[in-house]
Amino acid sequence: MGAKGLVTGVVALGLVAVGAYVADGYARGNAEDQAAAVVTQQLQVDGTPDVQIAGFPFLTQLLARSLDDVTATAPGVVLDGIAATDVTVDAHDVSLDAPYRVGSVLIEATVATASVQEIVSERTSLELAVDGDVLRAAGDLFGMPLTAGLVPRVEAGRLLVDVQDVTLGAATLRLEQLPGDVAEQLVGIEVPLEGLPAGVVLERAVVVPDGVRFTAAGADVVLEQAP
Repeated sequence: MGAKGLVTGVVALGLVAVGAYVADGYARGNAEDQAAAVVTQQLQVDGTPDVQIAGFPFLTQLLARSLDDVTATAPGVVLDGIAATDVTVDAHDVSLDAPYRVGSVLIEATVATASVQEIVSERTSLELAVDGDVLRAAGDLFGMPLTAGLVPRVEAGRLLVDVQDVTLGAATLRLEQLPGDVAEQLVGIEVPLEGLPAGVVLERAVVVPDGVRFTAAGADVVLEQAP
């Protein structure tokens, strides 16, 4: 083969490679748009989710009818009336055929301090603010300043907030030293987070500068089929 033929062959292979790359990118883009629609269907999302499907080439995953790794982010989501922000969804082994199973999924989001405040206000008049790794509740009791450090915990898939420490005036108290009705108001405050996909349950929660960051996970999750 002459030099001209070699150049022609290289150019042809290059065009084939570029065409395959473009086709792969086009198919990936369509799949990401469809995945965004599924996320919107599964969760009451605020805004449009940004979906990224990892792995190259994508067409081999499409032919196998299973996606290795899918990541979605969204500005916010509403779970049973509770607003959460900074939402991330990491899913693995996502089937492209009914019944649309997901091998494993991890969902993280932040419940704003204001949202937790609304729940706390139903039981007490204390005002909340983030104080390091706790939520600091402040108010008055018997004319003296009362503060309580509240920490989130997850129990049986429920997000609860409990008192960790209490000060009344200059004194540090144990919870049992408070009047019974006051102590009851500060224990087991539940932040209802219904609305997660079936099979996805809360696992942990920590205080972050914006509120409470929770993690929910599930394995072999079956997604509802889009209408």
